[in-house]
Amino acid sequence: MMMRRNSRSAALAGLALALGSVPLRAQVFGPAELTEESKACIACHRERSPALYQQWGASKHFRANVACIECHGAAKSDVDAFEHYGQSIAILVTPKDCSRCHSKEVEQFAASHHAKGGRILGSLDNVLAEVVEGNRGMKTPGHPEGVAASAVNGCWQCHGSQVKVIEGGRLDPATWPNSGIGRINPDGSEGACNACHSRHEFSAAQARHPDTCGKCHLGPDHPQKEVYEESKHGIAFFANVERLNLASNKWIVGEDYWAAPTCATCHMSATRKQPVTHDVGLRISWNNRPELSVRTDHADALMNLAGAKVSWQDRRQNMKDVCLACHDSQWVENFYQQYDSLIELYNEKFARPARDLYALARPLLRPAQFSNELDWSYYELWHHEGRRARHGAAMMAPDYTHWHGMYEVSRRFYADFVPKLEALADRHAGDADQAKAAAARALRARLDEVLESEDHRWYIGRMPPEEAARRKRAAEEFKARYDPAR
Repeated sequence: MMMRRNSRSAALAGLALALGSVPLRAQVFGPAELTEESKACIACHRERSPALYQQWGASKHFRANVACIECHGAAKSDVDAFEHYGQSIAILVTPKDCSRCHSKEVEQFAASHHAKGGRILGSLDNVLAEVVEGNRGMKTPGHPEGVAASAVNGCWQCHGSQVKVIEGGRLDPATWPNSGIGRINPDGSEGACNACHSRHEFSAAQARHPDTCGKCHLGPDHPQKEVYEESKHGIAFFANVERLNLASNKWIVGEDYWAAPTCATCHMSATRKQPVTHDVGLRISWNNRPELSVRTDHADALMNLAGAKVSWQDRRQNMKDVCLACHDSQWVENFYQQYDSLIELYNEKFARPARDLYALARPLLRPAQFSNELDWSYYELWHHEGRRARHGAAMMAPDYTHWHGMYEVSRRFYADFVPKLEALADRHAGDADQAKAAAARALRARLDEVLESEDHRWYIGRMPPEEAARRKRAAEEFKARYDPAR
């Protein structure tokens, strides 16, 4: 068993000698017995940290004789190392440490969007948390200039903090505790394995349960947990959770369980044709995070990720393979036609014109982001309502697609965003500042063009006659169906 850092190399050499003619791969899952250093740790922690000790005792690490020092042992030169009862240790166990035994999993994870979650630091979302919601009132040794407690307790806990080491190998309280999925660690690695595999049991069953994903994937802007619970998949899961063999070592959909899928089933876990992957994007064909949905290979290219080489078509085939464990090909193909149509509707009817109009409006607004009502209207249109609609369609949750999604998108666009644009253009049409007057004219021209388009003509009372006749027939048919006199 490889140790956490180079300080354990001597013990490894001793283990190899002790094995003699036995191939080293025979001990790939751990030392032949607990090391003396770990035994000393256990003797203390079973009294002082009994819950931690019991969690480790229920883990596969326990059965493999992988204990405290094997994970927490540190070289004295490590930036986060400190001496603890004669042992050089570190509190953080990073993906780089885990990779000594789980190299394939860490390599896959490092290539994923999960591992890059900490890169949100400094983004528009963080402007909200750090400036609009917060201030620099939380001062720590690692952040003497202050940091926003709203970001520390909110954004960073899902996306990950940049962990700072202070005197004596201690971790700065603004950046630790933190199990954010994209945590930026002192050793240069990105991510936190315990975001999904909670310490110290590191349970696969827990990581496979949808509630684990729900730590981060819920709420007004990315409600995947709620979407899943509304879907037929979620309904089946909660009705059959005891039949899913979540703790099974081999967990192949259609072989080891078939009553329902979880988040892990679709995005990570093995099928009869695919192995487990820790890159959660390799089965996703749309990235629904930005203002306009884009193909996932394009999104990976923007972040310089290796996944850019995997086409969205290949990713879709990967996901279809999962679907086919329970559904026939017609069902799968028809679902994707429905999903793609919703994405196209959102992109073309609302997202693209809204983005264009907002860009034209910016010269007429106060420069600071979120200091104008229009900033909030546009942000919530795509970041909240638009994401809900797209995620709802992706995971087959009709209420989130419609009432929490496209209904809210259209209400925001027509009842809030467009009226604000009209007022802004009118207010600056005769502005003494010629640049602003020109910007107002450009905004009005584009707005008129949008509202005159086929998608939006109804708003200005110019619904095409054939569509008006179709709506009239539909209304008459509805009344006839529900006429109590019939």
